[in-house]
Amino acid sequence: MNNDGKIKMMGDEKIPKVLLNLGLPTMIGMMVSAFYNIVDAYFVGGLGTSQMGAVSVTFPIGQIIVGLGMTFGSGAASYISRLLGEGDEKQADKTASTALFSSLLAGVITIITVVCFLDSILLYLGATETILPYARAYAMIYIAGSILTVFNVAMNNIITSEGAAKFTMVSMLIGGGLNVILAPAFIYALGWGIRGAAVATVVAQASTSLFYAWYISAGKGYLRFSLRDFSVDKTIYSQIFKVGIPILAFQLLASASIGLTNTAASNYGDPAVAAMGIVIRISALGTFVVFGYMKGFQPVAGYNYGAKNYDRLNEATRVSLKWATWFCGVMALVMIMFPGAIVSLFSKNDAMVIDVGSRALRANGIMFVSFGFQMVYGTLFLALGKAKEGGILSISRQGIFFIPAILILPHIVGLNGVVYSQAIADLLTVILTAVLAVKLKKELIGAAGLTA
Repeated sequence: MNNDGKIKMMGDEKIPKVLLNLGLPTMIGMMVSAFYNIVDAYFVGGLGTSQMGAVSVTFPIGQIIVGLGMTFGSGAASYISRLLGEGDEKQADKTASTALFSSLLAGVITIITVVCFLDSILLYLGATETILPYARAYAMIYIAGSILTVFNVAMNNIITSEGAAKFTMVSMLIGGGLNVILAPAFIYALGWGIRGAAVATVVAQASTSLFYAWYISAGKGYLRFSLRDFSVDKTIYSQIFKVGIPILAFQLLASASIGLTNTAASNYGDPAVAAMGIVIRISALGTFVVFGYMKGFQPVAGYNYGAKNYDRLNEATRVSLKWATWFCGVMALVMIMFPGAIVSLFSKNDAMVIDVGSRALRANGIMFVSFGFQMVYGTLFLALGKAKEGGILSISRQGIFFIPAILILPHIVGLNGVVYSQAIADLLTVILTAVLAVKLKKELIGAAGLTA
């Protein structure tokens, strides 16, 4: 499909087909991204409980760095989709270039800051005295190479907005496959231990970066990237940040929530930290798939909203709600029925890790069925440029509701407070999402009536 065809597809193709064309590749791509974390946890788990805990406490830092790429990439993607719907190709190119180079600058500043205060950050995120040496060894390599992650995430979001979802899928699959091969080789065959897991991840990310660099240099996409198009433009940055800041807030809160979970779990020893880290990674596999699909849904929603094609917008929303809910239901069922078998894949010899992890995974699974509903409307608000509502939903699940729960419940019910905090936060987020969704539906019905 040529570039004009990709853009035309979002406005003319049948909605289920266009959502599959854009959503399925990004789903697979995000699954690969989650798989990086699963692979690290799986192979590092064989080194010991403290090493598993080290990967767990480093995970929030990676989420913040991913958040930088998403801030500029997703923020630009929403605006670019609407610009392409309006036919403004020049502004779309300026927005893409500005977002990409801004993300790299922000990434370099963040990485330098984190490295300078690494030990303090790791301790804040729940590292115990036995976990800290391993966490430091892993994080120094992983974080130093994470500028590649910023580049990859930003590019993934930006070129998805022009309909190039299949390319992002292929590039991420290659990186993910390479990580699966290199991780055991570096950890065990070469004897590099936990450092080997970090090196494998960085090398795999570098392979994905090379594909995106080729995409830019060869002019394969509809958008053009150039330093000459970089612009400190108030309109561009306001549009990027209107959507990007809520996403960054979500990532920061997600990282904070993981850190608070690790800190609360550390009161019960390294096995509790390792167990919650395993659960977070398994849950992330499901959430990343939904995130990936939403990255395909977002440009469709933004394009048709920009083109004032409300019938297609409403149809895309209905189809997305149906598909996301089915997926989350199946994922929830697996988490509820087989928690022990899943957790034991990562820790076969530590009974406490398996016990705590199983209870937490089952609790998360009970409410995971509602996650698709939360994400469809959270994405829809951001795709339409409605930053207030989208921002509130972005910070609700891991911020407004989760942080008070994880701070209060462990003091009341002990370790069970750590185990059940996420499920309680999800329940409250569903209620809030439903209230805002009803309001948006009425607004779109009114807008459709005015343009009829």
